Amino acid sequence: MSTFFYMLLAFVVGILVGWFIWGRLRGELDGLRGDLDRTRSERDRLRADSDRLKGELDACGRARADLESRLRDAPAAKAGADKAATPAPAALMSTPAAAAKAAPAKSAAAKKPAAKAAPPKKAAAPAAKKAAAPPAASGKADNLRRLIGIGPVNERLLKGLGVTTYAQIAAWTAADVKRIEEVLNFDGRIARENWIEQAKLLASGNEAEFARRFPTAGTAGNT
Repeated sequence: MSTFFYMLLAFVVGILVGWFIWGRLRGELDGLRGDLDRTRSERDRLRADSDRLKGELDACGRARADLESRLRDAPAAKAGADKAATPAPAALMSTPAAAAKAAPAKSAAAKKPAAKAAPPKKAAAPAAKKAAAPPAASGKADNLRRLIGIGPVNERLLKGLGVTTYAQIAAWTAADVKRIEEVLNFDGRIARENWIEQAKLLASGNEAEFARRFPTAGTAGNT
């Protein structure tokens, strides 16, 4: 009887121990399955990031190739503009000095009918004084890269067109802007980035107002 009791007790204890071990093993197995699922999820996320970075790298490569193509085509565009010999460069290179030279001619033409009432020399003198009022442009080139939107490439292209000073850009007309944008392959960028307003402030020496209105000028994100 006692032997049977001990055998039964050993059987029950074995079942309890086996159940306990099975429970722990099952918990560890579930934990391993969870870790495996998380690893798979992380692997999928890394693959998605890799595909996205690869796409961005391809886009950067295309942008670089386009920029290099534009740099190669720039000398050809400059040569074509020189051969055309249109009056556009004269308009683009207009300066206060050129305007001062043109003003006396217009004044003299306008006052020609009144030459009978007074001697020509005395009548032309006031007009010459008024025309000489704008300051003459200096021969020294300005740092065009201070303007927002003008980087090394644009500065080189503008200098190839003869544009080297703030005063020249400040004197651009709507027709000048259109011709410049056709040469530089822009589309409304000069108006969006306020090149003319920036050039007027710099040409007049108003550094404080320029710094207040265009605080990002001269920084790494200038272009």
